[in-house]
Amino acid sequence: MIMRRGQQLLLPASPFFIAASIMGAIALNMLQNIGLWGRAAWVPDFLALVLVFWSIHQPQRVGIGMAFVFGLLIDVHQGAMLGQHALAYTVLSFLAIAIHRRLLWFRAPSQAFQVLPLFAAAHAIELCVRMMAGGAFPGWPLLLAPVLESALWPAISVLLLLPQRRAPNPDAHRPL
Repeated sequence: MIMRRGQQLLLPASPFFIAASIMGAIALNMLQNIGLWGRAAWVPDFLALVLVFWSIHQPQRVGIGMAFVFGLLIDVHQGAMLGQHALAYTVLSFLAIAIHRRLLWFRAPSQAFQVLPLFAAAHAIELCVRMMAGGAFPGWPLLLAPVLESALWPAISVLLLLPQRRAPNPDAHRPL
């Protein structure tokens, strides 16, 4: 891939950092479900954000299978219909892998507009499965969740790429 002028060469992502970021996102999802908001419809899904990020940046390490397993874990935690989040995360990961080459050409704020339909599709799948199972409509604040997730995309991108931006052995003769 041809790099843009001024773009920094990134180090390889550590598998331990990838696992730690996913586990941190799961913990954050579980804490916000227990916390003040409960399972409010407008609350962003941090696990979906992190899974999409790693599916775009490391598709060979984080893919559809991991998204399915973590979706089942969230289903069990929330007491939702088994497979509801698993299906949504699987489709989300598939779509992220499908557009990952094109998406990496853009900067993070431009990427946020392009991942918005992915997050909207994931929430629509969750809503359809919930409604087909006889659940109640959560209300129109549900439309706010994908917007918040795409608004958080630039911050998540910067945060998760920080360990890859450091120089392995910096000195005056090797500025990379």
